[in-house]
Amino acid sequence: MTETSTRRVVANLSLSLDGRYYGPGGEHDMSWVAPHALTDSQRDQSVRMTTTATTILLGRKNYQGFGGFWPSVARDENAEPRDRALARWLDDVEKVVFSTTLTETPWQNSRLAQHDPVTEVRALRTRPGGDIVIQNSVSLIRTLLDAGEVDRLTLNLCPELVGGGARLFEDGVPRSSWSLADLATSESGAIYLTYDRLR
Repeated sequence: MTETSTRRVVANLSLSLDGRYYGPGGEHDMSWVAPHALTDSQRDQSVRMTTTATTILLGRKNYQGFGGFWPSVARDENAEPRDRALARWLDDVEKVVFSTTLTETPWQNSRLAQHDPVTEVRALRTRPGGDIVIQNSVSLIRTLLDAGEVDRLTLNLCPELVGGGARLFEDGVPRSSWSLADLATSESGAIYLTYDRLR
């Protein structure tokens, strides 16, 4: 990261107590997250993110999943107000999509990345804007962590032991030090941990 950079890169992810981001059943084994994703606390955390972030980075799967769900919430007058606020933000925010298979990005304000994740983020940092958020896209988080391009980790630590599945932190991740910037608890028992990288 350059010394003149002012934009912060924030990685958001839910993890189990045993460090998994999905369970032993594969990438769709996420039912253990649901009780901790629909709480008042989680909704408040999501809306708080929208006040500082102006760009969101998504892999193909999350882009297609989010794009298939959130636009209808933005239009739903009966949706929970915080969900609708998040959905409207997702509609409006700059969305940069990393994919080797997509050829178009029909969701408004989205575009395919022009470069690899590290080069793209370094270019984004030189432009005016707020936080650059990586939302649940583990391959992007890992790539940018390895390159030293993540400034903040926001982890929703769910009180679940899932017993198998993929871990965020595998052997070989570069050593780094972090400072606890914020800690909040959820009525479901989840803990929201916000760590800033010490440089």
